[in-house]
Amino acid sequence: MSVEVVTLPHMTQIELPVGRSRWDLRARAEDIVPIRRHTSPTPVADVRSAVREALEHPLRFEALRRALTPDDRIALVVDESLPQIPTLLTPILEHLSAAGITPERITLLTSGIAPHNDWIAELPEAFEEVRTEVHDPADRRRMSYLASTHEGRRLYLNRTLVDADQVVILSGRGYDPLLGYSGGAASIFPAFGDVESRQAHAADLTMSPPGHGVRPALQEAEEVVWLMGAPFLIQVVEGLGDEIAYVCGGLVETAADARRALDERWHITVGRRTGTVVASVSGDPARHGFAALASALACAARVVDPGGCIVVLSESEPQPGAGGELLRKAEEPEQALRAIAHDQPADMGAVFQWASAAARARIYVACDLPPEAIEEWFATPVTSPREVQRLLDAPGTCLFIPDGHKTLATLVGK
Repeated sequence: MSVEVVTLPHMTQIELPVGRSRWDLRARAEDIVPIRRHTSPTPVADVRSAVREALEHPLRFEALRRALTPDDRIALVVDESLPQIPTLLTPILEHLSAAGITPERITLLTSGIAPHNDWIAELPEAFEEVRTEVHDPADRRRMSYLASTHEGRRLYLNRTLVDADQVVILSGRGYDPLLGYSGGAASIFPAFGDVESRQAHAADLTMSPPGHGVRPALQEAEEVVWLMGAPFLIQVVEGLGDEIAYVCGGLVETAADARRALDERWHITVGRRTGTVVASVSGDPARHGFAALASALACAARVVDPGGCIVVLSESEPQPGAGGELLRKAEEPEQALRAIAHDQPADMGAVFQWASAAARARIYVACDLPPEAIEEWFATPVTSPREVQRLLDAPGTCLFIPDGHKTLATLVGK
């Protein structure tokens, strides 16, 4: 799904995808700020075939199965934020099976950061003996010492990852306030580190887009992956809604290829700041937690006028963790940001984005939560297109961003 625009005399009608629905809005044609993007996120026609191709003909590497033996223990990291997980995962399991690896020697490993494990029941019966594990950063019994970093910090990583003969990573690529880019090496660290690892770079959270300054957390993640050996990556760039736009396979050196594909499809530029930014979150609402809404807010905050208006539209039921409590207790966004830096909750990245957006602009949010809950997060609830339309009818420029949670919006030249 994408934005559908119908131009009427002096007005433009816009159909914006929201969850599994569409919201009809109108704006004065001269007030709409245009978006510039490299390419549209065209969906992959056959996702299973795309994954098989990525395994058999990875970038600058031979087929994964040629590097495996039947006795290998496989840790298969699964990014639960992805759409179509069974469709993406099944050809990977089939590829491992073709290499002689039995299901009981495979562990599906998830970080526990964004749990969404309904996909497990949808895997083929042939793989019902595959093991599953949810990482617990507080459980020292499930951690192993890996090495010390160049800076001298001792690294503790999930024991299943450290003990595996081969690590395969199925991850989406996206934008992240700590690492710049999520996915790839960042799918391993700090996600599968201990509590201290997850909190180590709290002071490095930023609203700046990737490429602006050094990202110490990403540098450390890449060092950790190098110390692990040679994990194999299946990297996915999402399309609109629940679609897949790009799949590639290879070693960690292919991370740059996937980042370029992400930017080509999801980095947009606008010529000027905008009074009102409307960002939608489309696709299966069950996939969209608090972090997705926070990412949409952060996207809009980079291009909205100071003191302007951000509207995020979704059908989700976001449930923030400890960071949400910090928002509720704070009297102003700046106080919440100070509390995040002090307490360093597990969801600090999403809460940082939310509070930073609230400090810059007025926030309006549509989601499946009681209005009073939304108001505790420095936001005004909206429940219908009519309420959003009243905001658009006010004088001023406006910008529409479909799937704002996947998008990096920046000003031209910035």
